[in-house]
Amino acid sequence: MKKEDYSLLSHNTFGIDVKAACFLEYRSVEELHELIARELITMPYLHIGGGSNLLFTKDYPGTVLHSLIGGIEVLSENDEEVLLRVGAGVQWDDFVSYCVEHDWYGVENLSLIPGEVGASAVQNIGAYGVEVKDLITSVETVNIRGEERVYSVDECGYAYRKSIFKQPEMKEVFITYVCFRLSKKESYTLDYGSIRQELENYPAVTLPVMRRVIIGIRESKLPDPKVTGNAGSFFMNPIVPRVQFEALQQEYPRIPFYELANGTVKIPAGWMIDQCGWKGKALGPAAVHDKQALVLVNRGGAKGSDVIALSDAVRASVRDKFGIDIHPEVNIV
Repeated sequence: MKKEDYSLLSHNTFGIDVKAACFLEYRSVEELHELIARELITMPYLHIGGGSNLLFTKDYPGTVLHSLIGGIEVLSENDEEVLLRVGAGVQWDDFVSYCVEHDWYGVENLSLIPGEVGASAVQNIGAYGVEVKDLITSVETVNIRGEERVYSVDECGYAYRKSIFKQPEMKEVFITYVCFRLSKKESYTLDYGSIRQELENYPAVTLPVMRRVIIGIRESKLPDPKVTGNAGSFFMNPIVPRVQFEALQQEYPRIPFYELANGTVKIPAGWMIDQCGWKGKALGPAAVHDKQALVLVNRGGAKGSDVIALSDAVRASVRDKFGIDIHPEVNIV
């Protein structure tokens, strides 16, 4: 259904009150083909998911598209694994809950991440030692000309918070389904953050327990976007050469870090922002969250420009103190 001069307030978790000149939703690949054939998708256009990784800075002058394609289908399974095909419009955490209920291992560490399945394949979402790229097998798409194509996981160009779907020329490609391979064999990723510590409160590790622990950790650190507008982690964790990290370690012996396979080191951006004294500080109606410095929040009535001003100030502080550029993970529109 086509809607004009449509408020996007409920379609972005930052709670920025902007409008789209035109808003279109579709419930199937067939409906998407119909929208394309009838030339209802006018330029410029923007395809969104749950709006959990977006920062709108102004009204959108063209068409905003949103998928409502649902369904979780078992394509094949054996004693060791299951292959699933999931609609792009399925809420990500509903999918995680479904997998936990069915004793399928792999996505439990990604519990409570906001957004939709289609966006998970764009962003290569990750948390607590797990990235979705290691679970995806293929991504089904339709482009603005109505051409269908399936991308194998190797074609998706996945890296930390990266994929080919984030490239400007891929804006004309719309994800319809994502296929995942999950394990039926008991296996957990435990060595990240405070997972093991939290598990000490339970007699045994199970999938429901893991999901409960991850949700508890996230809720203790991250604000509920239904209460306080935010887009989760606003900045990506920077990856630096080992030489640069070792120089920093000389100056800051307690700096946390994660070794990467290619001789580089990932440094938590939240720690650096905290060291710069930003945690809990505000700049107008936008603020750095008081429990997790990686998160910028809308204290009420903030515009996209307010969040950008805060982001720029935080980035300048980190650059001055550590000599490192941190970059937004959030897509700025």
